Order: sequence, then structure tokens, then C-alpha cells
Amino acid sequence: MKALKKILKWTGITVFLILIIITIAVASRQNLKFDAPYPDIHASKDTAVIARGRDFVYGPAHCAYCHTTLDKLPQVEKGEILPLTGGHAFILPIGTLYSRNLTSDETGIGKLSDGEIARALRFGVGHDGRALFNLMPFNNLSDEDLTAVISYLRTLEPVKNDVPKNEFNVMGKIVKAFMLKPVGPEGEVAKSVPVGPTVEYGKYLVMNVANCRGCHTARDLHTGEYIGPFYAGGFKLPSEIDPSITLCTPNITCDAKTGILANWSKEKFIERFRQGRLIHESIMPWGPFSHMSDDDLTAIYKFLRTVKPVENDPGPRLSKTI
Repeated sequence: MKALKKILKWTGITVFLILIIITIAVASRQNLKFDAPYPDIHASKDTAVIARGRDFVYGPAHCAYCHTTLDKLPQVEKGEILPLTGGHAFILPIGTLYSRNLTSDETGIGKLSDGEIARALRFGVGHDGRALFNLMPFNNLSDEDLTAVISYLRTLEPVKNDVPKNEFNVMGKIVKAFMLKPVGPEGEVAKSVPVGPTVEYGKYLVMNVANCRGCHTARDLHTGEYIGPFYAGGFKLPSEIDPSITLCTPNITCDAKTGILANWSKEKFIERFRQGRLIHESIMPWGPFSHMSDDDLTAIYKFLRTVKPVENDPGPRLSKTI
């Protein structure tokens, strides 16, 4: 009996010491700094460049969906040009992340250089060297389009809005300490990408602008890592509009059994986007997407038709969680 008590005592002490060491390690790694190059990107005052940036911001890049608060959703859906003041709360298993103020106010990007903004978008490293959570799919945005986006953002009137800092729970702090690292470009970044209703431009929009792959692929909500076949759906996350609802993204490959695009014509695909939000609880940015040009939607459709079909039934689109 005495031997058992001794074993339990030292086991308890060992576990306690391990917990202390882990706690200290997690706390000491909350402000890790990373290095990344500053892209040679400079804002332009050319009206055509700025117009291209505006079309991206309020269209396929759907910046207005994430960088405005949820109460502004009806205006975003209508295609209104709203100030991108941030504050959109993303409630995740690791905590709550808030989108940043993108206006030229000092509480926004007013104090940041073009290079700092470009580095954040391309390499996932903030102006202070911290790693950014991989919520934006713009790592491979072409130099031309990255210039256009930053050029447009520089035209936004300053709006003072000091967005709250991200709030991490225990799991979030562990992820931040040991798993969070900057995500950079996949391969060489293009100087420019020819625009048109082509497979190549569709691939560019799908992978680097609209984030179709990011949402229609199963992912780990703690780390953001892909855990399923690309475009086969199955990404489950709570609805921002109704947190009691869990959403599951559909399979958008052309698999004959489980892919929703298998029997869709180009005309039906475009028509669906023009209809906008049909499922109230959906977090898909239907407003910005519904205002994309026919050529952009045609390009996306053509590319998705080339994606390898994957037989995967993700299950019901909506389920009650509470």
C-alpha cells in the first residue's frame, strides 16, 4: 500500500511539473516573430488599376463580406460600396478572430506601407512579424492584381474603428504556440494573369481569389489544414447567421453520384449565382459572387469541369447543433 501511495504521489508530481512546463512553453511562444520578404508592390493612382482593385474587393475576392460587420450583410448582398472598417467576428474552436479595418485611418492601414500590406497578403506575416491565420486565399494573387487591390484600398476614406484583438482560448493558444506558421505562395507568383472566360483564368479565380477550394474542401477548424480531397466538400462549420446551425459544404466536383455540378450547364451555373442567397444560414458570400461578370463565372465553371471527380457525399447541408 505504501509503495502504491508513493507511486501515485510521484506520478502526480510528475504530471504537475509537465503541466507547468507546457504552460510556460505556451505562454512564452504567444508572440513569435517570422520573417518574409516585402513584395515590390506599390500603389498606383491610375484609375483603371484602381477600378480593377475595386471590382476584386467587392466581387470575387469578397473583401466586403469579411471586412464589414454582420449587420451590414443586407447592404453587401445588394452590392453597395461600403467602408471596409473590419470588426467581423469569426467564432472558431480556437477562439474569436476579428477582421481588420482596411480604411486609411490610423486604426486601419493608414500607418502601414504598401510592402507591409503586400507581405501580409502574400506571405501571411503581419507588420509586426506575427503569423496570420490563413483565412485569406491571396498568397498567389498576381503582382498586377495585388497592386490593384492595394491601390483601391488606399482610396478608402479613413474611418476610425479600433477593432478588438483576437481572443484565443486554451486550445487557440496552444495552436498559436506550436502550429501557427505563415503560409506563402504555392510555386512562382505570376506578374499578371490574362483575363477572360478561360479554364486558366477560372483556375486562378478559384484557387487564388474566390477561395472555392478553401471552403469546399474538408478542413481542420483548429489549424486550417486540409483533411479531405480538394473540392469534394465536407467542410463543417457553424453558421454566423444562426450559430445553432452547422453548415456542411457540398461536393463541387463533377462526380456523377455526389457532385452537384455533374448535371449543371454553364447557363444553370451562372443563373444560380445570379439568384444570390437561397439558404439563409449560408456563409458563402453570395452578394459579392452574384455581381461577378458572366466571363468570370464562365471561367470558374470551365475550370471546375476539369477538376478530378471525387465520389464523396458530405451529408446534409444544414444540421441543428443546439
